[in-house]
Amino acid sequence: MHKVILLFLLILLVPILVFSQTGKLKGTVRDSTGSPIEAANIFIQELKTGATADAHGNYLLENIPVGNYSVVVTMVGYNPASTQVVIKANETALLNMALSSRVNMLKELTVMGSPSVNGMGYLKEAQDGIIYSGKKTEVLKLDSMDANTAQNNPREVLGRIPGSNYSETEGGGFPSNGIALRGLRPTQSIEMQTRQNGYNIAADLYGYPETYYMPPLEALDRIEVIRGESSLQWGPQFGGVINFIIKDPPADKPFQFTVQLTGGSYEFFDAYMSIGGTYKKFSYFVYAQPKYSLGFRPNSDVSQVSAFARVEYRFNKKFKLGAEYTLLRNRIHMAGGLDDAEFEQNPDQSVRARNWLKSPWNIAALTGLWNISDKTQLSFKSALNLSARDLVWRNEDGGIQTPDTINPATNQYMPREVEHEGFTSVTTEVRVLTHYNILGVEQTLAAGVRYFQGAMSRQEGGPGSTGSDFNLNLYGGNYANNLNFTTFNIAPFIENTFHIGKIVSVTPGFRFEYIESTAKGYITDPNTGEIVNVGLKQYWEIPLAGCGVQIKTTTTTNVYANFSQCYEPTNYSNLTPLGSTSVIDPHLKDVSGFNSDLGWRGNISNILNFDIGGFYMPFNKEIGIVGLTNSLGNPYTYVTNVGNALHAGLETYVEVNPFKNSSRYKGWGRISIFNSYAFDHSSYTSGPYKGNMEEMAPLHIERAGLNYSYKIFSTTFIFSYSSKSFSDATNTVYSPDATIGVIPAYFVLDWSGSFHIKNYNIKLGISNVTNNHYFNLRTDEYPGPGIIPAPPRSIYVGFGAKF
Repeated sequence: MHKVILLFLLILLVPILVFSQTGKLKGTVRDSTGSPIEAANIFIQELKTGATADAHGNYLLENIPVGNYSVVVTMVGYNPASTQVVIKANETALLNMALSSRVNMLKELTVMGSPSVNGMGYLKEAQDGIIYSGKKTEVLKLDSMDANTAQNNPREVLGRIPGSNYSETEGGGFPSNGIALRGLRPTQSIEMQTRQNGYNIAADLYGYPETYYMPPLEALDRIEVIRGESSLQWGPQFGGVINFIIKDPPADKPFQFTVQLTGGSYEFFDAYMSIGGTYKKFSYFVYAQPKYSLGFRPNSDVSQVSAFARVEYRFNKKFKLGAEYTLLRNRIHMAGGLDDAEFEQNPDQSVRARNWLKSPWNIAALTGLWNISDKTQLSFKSALNLSARDLVWRNEDGGIQTPDTINPATNQYMPREVEHEGFTSVTTEVRVLTHYNILGVEQTLAAGVRYFQGAMSRQEGGPGSTGSDFNLNLYGGNYANNLNFTTFNIAPFIENTFHIGKIVSVTPGFRFEYIESTAKGYITDPNTGEIVNVGLKQYWEIPLAGCGVQIKTTTTTNVYANFSQCYEPTNYSNLTPLGSTSVIDPHLKDVSGFNSDLGWRGNISNILNFDIGGFYMPFNKEIGIVGLTNSLGNPYTYVTNVGNALHAGLETYVEVNPFKNSSRYKGWGRISIFNSYAFDHSSYTSGPYKGNMEEMAPLHIERAGLNYSYKIFSTTFIFSYSSKSFSDATNTVYSPDATIGVIPAYFVLDWSGSFHIKNYNIKLGISNVTNNHYFNLRTDEYPGPGIIPAPPRSIYVGFGAKF
């Protein structure tokens, strides 16, 4: 691999010498009246660099390599503008731009409420039919980051979000890493609502909210994160929303082809290819991404293909319709978990070779946007999810300490279990956003309704083969459990931003959730072996209220505060999880509570970008995992309502570009430094474990990064640290089955770099530079149970082109 990297570096010398000639770009940014726009942002997309207009609207960019570039000009309160420019050797190109005031709701391009210095900002007060005033939000712009996007490394992108915590499951052969915020459990992102382009992509909103599909980071324009106070506009979950926004096609050409090929350690290979364009009123964007990895542990190979297609037709300036389709096909070999002794001995080993999983995902969506007037916008998004999860694995009763070996009497392995889940759901949301005046002051109203209808089939405990291949056939019997679930949900919601003068805004809101859940089928009593028929129906009527306040401290900074109620219903599908070794309390209760924030954020002279705030999030009847011992003296884990809990702490993000406005150091390149830190005290406040830390909730999460770019080259270093946490409410330090115990503190250093030469790029990097051995997941289910080791050091090199 080192020879491959050396060869790439040698190849780089030729184009660097050829294209080292540079030119300049200058111009003026004005509004529609001809007045200069101070502090407008001029950004060259291919080079990830830019400038800020001075008080006269003038700007100057120097040392630009010769070539064709896309230039985007943005400013808060104005519609963005983009164009192409040609830079010639030793010449100064002139580019004057005019921006129109943002007086309508057309969503041609989304502009952050705060421009990022190098990658992260926050959402505007209102956009895409949703009010964000007074809420804590983050926006991550992928094109302005150096990151390992080919391997979907969460640390290098989502790591900028304060308090973001991950379950790195790649070591178990499971590449869909989970994410959570504010001390919540990150496994399969079950505590967050996961969306793509604004619509739901998870298996089920309530009964089974796990996420098996995540769009390739190479395909994304940005990632939007809205904290728990999103419950009024998005749903009652505590964890908030993560919304992956896929790139738009170029608006000025009918066809564009992009390819990015990446290879790396452990036979990793990724090929991302996309086409897109705009012709008259029609636009389209399509990508495909085959990916393969042998895995750093034996029996952890993964092969998958993801694809996406979108077509959109604009009938006129006010109305457009779109259709999208998303596909995922995979085959995952799961290496299983380890106990503590095995991890200390060799974290790269595997004691399971016969565990397999696949999760075919299909999502079809229809979208529409109607700008009824300059003040009013109506939008709808409707998504159909037809997906499944199939698992064949060794029955893990007895834990990972029970070896999976050949029985001398039969000369065969013990039979495996086969399990299947099928998901069918429709989620439709209709939203209206309108501006109106009270006493000459503009106010904003957002209202809408969500409709969800879902069905889930679950079969488990099927007698599988004694082999080691990927075989989902049944041998000699039926499934031990066969259940069918349905969920119906309708939820109207409304928020209104009242502006009090030009500085203060207050946004009260209300949401009403009606949920209906059914369960039918049969289960097998594990003690008697008897078949028990199931027929249940449950109802919930959940009113949720909240309020946000935003106070402008300057034109580019504001104070925000908010409060909103949250709710987590417990239905029968929660009581019968698939592939879990834990015992579930049959009398689990619903969880309720609220989210609240107080913070200060903004951008100062495009040199400093910051968001500093505190949060307070109490839970009533929090569900957790408890380590117990049965009558035979054997340990087991028990899922129950442990007690009330409180998550409270501090979240800070500071990003500095010290030489942004300095003409003296312009020739030195561009430096950006960021620090993302969270102090999260998540603990139980009542019950038998009062004072104990909540599960998988580190007290400190610290990430710091340095980015340097010069002409065609850019490089980034990121340091990540997480303090210790526990995997159960009893705060067990050690257990023989390793499903519970301490998760030790760890740190990781990642490096990435890129060269951009005209329409070509070369990307390379090293993940886990210091080759630390660590883990951040103990689990009672697949891809374990036990400890799932995190990836060791790996190297990647990629080549990309755009035509």
